[in-house]
Amino acid sequence: SSLRELDLSNNNLLDSGGKLICVGLRSPHCTLETLSMSGCLITEEGCSSLVSALSSNPSHLRELDLSYNNPGDSGVKLLSEGLKDPLWRLDTLRVEPAGVRWLTPGLRKYSCELTLDTNTVNRKLKLSDNNRKVTLVMEEDQPYPDHPERFDYRYYQLLCRDGLTGRCYWEVQRRGVVYISVSYRGIRRRGDSDDCVFGYNDQSWSLICSDDGYYVRHNNRVTSISSSSVSGRVAVYVDCPAGSLSFYTVSSDSLIHLHTFNTTFTQPLYPGFRFWSGSGSSVSLCPL
Repeated sequence: SSLRELDLSNNNLLDSGGKLICVGLRSPHCTLETLSMSGCLITEEGCSSLVSALSSNPSHLRELDLSYNNPGDSGVKLLSEGLKDPLWRLDTLRVEPAGVRWLTPGLRKYSCELTLDTNTVNRKLKLSDNNRKVTLVMEEDQPYPDHPERFDYRYYQLLCRDGLTGRCYWEVQRRGVVYISVSYRGIRRRGDSDDCVFGYNDQSWSLICSDDGYYVRHNNRVTSISSSSVSGRVAVYVDCPAGSLSFYTVSSDSLIHLHTFNTTFTQPLYPGFRFWSGSGSSVSLCPL
């Protein structure tokens, strides 16, 4: 086979699927050099199968990514011993992070708890539900204190408090026209320019949601998304090291892919939200 690289990340392979991969790895015709099974629900049993397969055909695979699985101490030990085998060509093995939590099927294994940064909230945005819901209220300003990180003027925006650097997943319930975004921390907070607005600059990426459909925006470039599914619930998955940012609608607990940005993230990412004029638009952080 001429296949040199195989990326199976974030598939619910389980150990049973891993064993099928191992059948191919054992073949003398297999010349695979890079295999990623990151986030595939692999346990110690699957690791044992991989070690057996690599012992049968050790002369090609150089890189194996088993991060975000649950190999257990014994699985890691088996693989580490294989690394020391002079017949194995494997020189890069990734097993961290590891643990039982990564055996949750699908992207929800990467769920992270978002906390709204109250210092960034525009004064037209009202917080409720223990600071887990944000509603645009045009009729009155909220009595937030002055803060240099607060979004002012007519950009009804806020950021979350913690920067993301790994793999993270979250869901929100929205009403009305809302920008669901991620941004670098350094986005401008004051003034009337595109530098301040999510999606209008090279600091931020946005999915624009309405009851009529979806758009994505980055660096002021807009792309319309054709989707038959318009839902009030939206999911976001970011893999910062891989440079991918994906948006989904959530329907009956299944994810329908809308768009993926592929880029290089140079700083931690902060989830954020922008609200379009017209009172009543809201976003709630969903418990997972």
